[in-house]
Amino acid sequence: MSEALDQAKSNSTDLVEISPDSTPPVCKLMDYGKFMYDNKKKQSAQKKVKAQVLKEIKFRPNIGENDFNVKINRLKDFLSDGHKVKIRLWFKGREIVHKQLGEQLVEKIVESVSESGELDNEPKFEGKNLTMMVLPKKIKAVKKANGSAKNEIQ
Repeated sequence: MSEALDQAKSNSTDLVEISPDSTPPVCKLMDYGKFMYDNKKKQSAQKKVKAQVLKEIKFRPNIGENDFNVKINRLKDFLSDGHKVKIRLWFKGREIVHKQLGEQLVEKIVESVSESGELDNEPKFEGKNLTMMVLPKKIKAVKKANGSAKNEIQ
């Protein structure tokens, strides 16, 4: 340990203890200010990383126009917040006979959400449910697109 301190003085650097719990303790010859700066950067980067939450929105094949618009707006909010969204089209009773209604609704949903999200996988039937996943597009790209649209309006 004293040799390391002497070496640090001769090189005009600091002796920084990296891992105090290990045996023997791990130390490095480096600038202490740079070490602290790097630690702060790592901690702030860890705070910025959020776990992506899976949200789910349920639709019915015979949904009203206003109900559809409300759910689409909610879906866009989830996507703008950076969440994955699972869309479930739920068929009750004999509604499953009219799968084309569900497919038309899926096309309408994909068309409505195309500017803020992208389809992760193709819609597939799981029992009486037609499910698909929508991922948010890059948030920066969406914000830039919204900003340029505002400039064009003014």
